[in-house]
Amino acid sequence: MRTTTRWLAGLALAATTLAAAADGWPTRPVRLLVAFPAGAPGDIIARLVQPQLQQALGQPVIVDNKPGAGGNLGAQEVARATDGHTFLVGPDTMVTINPHLYRKLAFKPAEDLRPVSYLARFNQLLVCHPSTGFRTLDDFLAGARKGRLSYASGGAGVPGHMAMEMLVAATGVSLTHVPYRGPGPAAQDVIGNSVPCGFLATPVVGPHVRDGRLVDLAVSGSRRTASLPQVPTIAESGIAGFDASFYETLWAPAATPPAVIARLQAEFAKALAAPETRARLAAVDLEAVATTPAEAARQAQLDSDKWGAVQRRVQLQLD
Repeated sequence: MRTTTRWLAGLALAATTLAAAADGWPTRPVRLLVAFPAGAPGDIIARLVQPQLQQALGQPVIVDNKPGAGGNLGAQEVARATDGHTFLVGPDTMVTINPHLYRKLAFKPAEDLRPVSYLARFNQLLVCHPSTGFRTLDDFLAGARKGRLSYASGGAGVPGHMAMEMLVAATGVSLTHVPYRGPGPAAQDVIGNSVPCGFLATPVVGPHVRDGRLVDLAVSGSRRTASLPQVPTIAESGIAGFDASFYETLWAPAATPPAVIARLQAEFAKALAAPETRARLAAVDLEAVATTPAEAARQAQLDSDKWGAVQRRVQLQLD
């Protein structure tokens, strides 16, 4: 059975009894477990909307970071949560990519997690240290063809790594991947020229591009980012059809009552609709989207199919 069917079937289970059971929710502090380190896109979103959520829900909202294994550690903890107040924030790749890369997961993302909402769309930005002399994607590819070139990402199987694997598959170049535990440490080593280039979340490396410490080459998504409008997409740079867009997402344990999911989605949507919130997110290349659970499920299935094809093409396995 397709993942979307399972998700949508779960969403359709909303009933009067469940709604009644959720009337008093929340009854204790709400925990947003961010599956990546502080400063990652999901962390930025969670901390930005935290005050609005606390006011709306009438309970403390705790943002807790648990990074590791491409988000699997945090995702597994939320999948097993039974308190009704623990939710997962992180990139869609935890469900759209990780099941293709990890054969020995201790949980089943498509069955154990339910989408509440996509929160924001974001890109990866290909950046290099100024000393490389690279100024365009063509420069980067030419450098890779001359000799083994290394690049940093926020970890094995995370958006930057998979976007680069897609680029490698499209161009045939050979690169050495240097994974880090989060995009922040990776960016610092590119700034220090320990690694010449990186494919990293734009919210993390964008400020370093603006201050001249990194050189931007291209963005991974289908359209340019509002925060760095001068940077072309990879498709515009000559790789036709290239699109590696990603979404920060809110997930709930599968057993969460639909009425609770609906309440949480509605409150996140209100928080993300605030003009000040949208402006602050846009400044770091996070485009607020606030989808419904059903919309998130459909898009996740499409992206899972896309990334599964990439995984099969490059034969990438992480366990």
